[in-house]
Amino acid sequence: MNSSLIIPTRRQLFLGFFSIGLSGFGGVLPLAHRMLVQQRRWLNEEEFTELLGLGQILPGPNIVNMSIAIGSRFHGVAGAWLAVAGLMLAPLIIVLSMVMLYDHYQSLPDVQGTLHGLASAAAGLLLAMVLRMGQKIELHWQTVSLAILTFVAVGVWRLPLLPVLLVLGPLSVWLARRRQRSGDESC
Repeated sequence: MNSSLIIPTRRQLFLGFFSIGLSGFGGVLPLAHRMLVQQRRWLNEEEFTELLGLGQILPGPNIVNMSIAIGSRFHGVAGAWLAVAGLMLAPLIIVLSMVMLYDHYQSLPDVQGTLHGLASAAAGLLLAMVLRMGQKIELHWQTVSLAILTFVAVGVWRLPLLPVLLVLGPLSVWLARRRQRSGDESC
C-alpha cells in the first residue's frame, strides 16, 4: 500500500460506504471511484482498477465485491462486514419502504404511469451506459461480430445467457490473444 494513502477507521469505512449506497441510484462505480480515490484517498488509481477487475470476475455485484475487499484490506473480516453493511443499509431501507408503498398504492393509475416512466428512464440510462462504454472499446470486425452474435443469441433467439457466455467468452479471449500475437509479430 502507498504511504500517502489514508487508512480509514471502522466508523469511517462504514460511513464511507453508507454514503455510496445512499447516493447511488442506477450504478455507483463512478461515485465509489471519486470517494475512494480522489476524496478520501483510501486507494490509488491502480489499486482501484485491480479491485474493480477482481470484483468483475467474482459472482455478485461489482461494488459489493469491492466493498468486501476494501473492508477486509483495512480491518479484516469485521471491516468487510462493515463496508457491505454501510453500502447496503440505505438501499435496503429505501427499497423496503418503496415495496410497502407500492403494495398499498399499486392500483392507482398515477402509480402505474410513474412505473412505466421509470422503466423508460432506466432503459435510457442503460443505453447511455452501453454507448459510453462502447466508445472505449477497440472496434475490430471480430469484436463487433461477437457482440452482434451475443445479442442475437440472447435477445432474438432467447438462448440462456450463461451457456452463451460460456461459449462466446472463451472464444472472444482466444480471438483477442490471437489478434494480439499477430500484432506483436508484425512489429
